[in-house]
Amino acid sequence: MAAMGRCLRHGAKTEMARIVAVEHLTLDGVFQAPARADEDMRNGFTHGGWGAPGSDPKMQEVIGRAMAGGWSLLAGRTTYEDLHEAWAVRQPANAMTAALTGAQKFVASHDAGYQPGWENSTLLAGEAGQTVRALKQGHDKALIMFGSGKLLRALMRRGLVDELVLMVHPLVLGDGFRLFEPGQPPSTMKLSSHVATATGVAILTYALDTRDAAERPE
Repeated sequence: MAAMGRCLRHGAKTEMARIVAVEHLTLDGVFQAPARADEDMRNGFTHGGWGAPGSDPKMQEVIGRAMAGGWSLLAGRTTYEDLHEAWAVRQPANAMTAALTGAQKFVASHDAGYQPGWENSTLLAGEAGQTVRALKQGHDKALIMFGSGKLLRALMRRGLVDELVLMVHPLVLGDGFRLFEPGQPPSTMKLSSHVATATGVAILTYALDTRDAAERPE
């Protein structure tokens, strides 16, 4: 943030950090609990772990390209706490745990008293559209999101998301939380790449047109 202030004082233009959201989806738009049976059991959801059969090395290749040049994690509180539990608590010796722990992490929450329990974490307290916009203006790395559907929708409404990486699995569940809910404003996207995995997952990368994003309250 201090660097942003110095640039503004000297009249220099600043490059806003990119927000890239990586999401696993079923064909009917469900994104709830792709990784584990106990990941998210809200509303009696019993299909947790549905994404495991579709796992493929090409997924990590695509994510790796999004992270090239340095990255930080941006997450809503629910996803942040689940990632901490899944990696730092359950798999402390895993290489992925080390990568996540070492990365800067920003967790958005309306609760100003929330205290993130993972090292290298910063709370973005308040209205996400404002706090994340300030972060984009002052941060120097890509901001990678996983899950965090409520936060993602709020940021899309404000034109703050630059890229969506949708990993669409050949599966219909019939229930569960959808990534895009009724009432979400229209968004214009451009397909920038597409990859098919041997497991039948379509990895679709979209660049978002943020110019006409609607400003709607959460």
